[in-house]
Amino acid sequence: MRGVLLTALLAVVSLPRVRAVWLGRLDPKQLLGSWYVLAVASGEKGFASEKATKNIEGVVVTLTPENNLKVRSSRHRLETCDLSVMELLRQNSGWVFENPSLGVLEYRVLGSNFRDYAIVFTQLELEDEAFSTVELYSRAEWASPAGLSHFTKWSQSLGFLSQQQARLQTDLNGVAAGGPAPTSLSCPVLPGDWVLQT
Repeated sequence: MRGVLLTALLAVVSLPRVRAVWLGRLDPKQLLGSWYVLAVASGEKGFASEKATKNIEGVVVTLTPENNLKVRSSRHRLETCDLSVMELLRQNSGWVFENPSLGVLEYRVLGSNFRDYAIVFTQLELEDEAFSTVELYSRAEWASPAGLSHFTKWSQSLGFLSQQQARLQTDLNGVAAGGPAPTSLSCPVLPGDWVLQT
């Protein structure tokens, strides 16, 4: 009986690791396209005090001919729209990406069903601060229950406290009656239009 319990315990304990190893070999083409960033866990200084002001972000992931990831994002910051482009180089092992010159030490997918959500881990070193983030990417403007559940599990297992986790809010700046959806206003949540034209 002890042998059966030990075997069952080992199987349960090793499941997340097996999943992570499998995802480490994923074809990055499954991550390509437009995503909404709906939730973030972050160890960045000040994140806990500012999380209530964070808005939904847009990300478009493309693959360069050299098999590097190009990540283009739109983030609404106070009264400005921060549009950025970052190329991430593939590390030697698996589909893990980096660009130390930009402060990105590691960028990898922790979990995904490849249809409507992905959990993305990033290790950053910006100025004097080193921290990591876990983000919930979604193909739609709302989070699926499975996506939220996996985001919460990964965030907690990586040691993020509840005050370091935030569900991002819809950007309501400039909403007019009968106007376009809030997410298409002051800062394009999905940067697809400007990304594809540049």
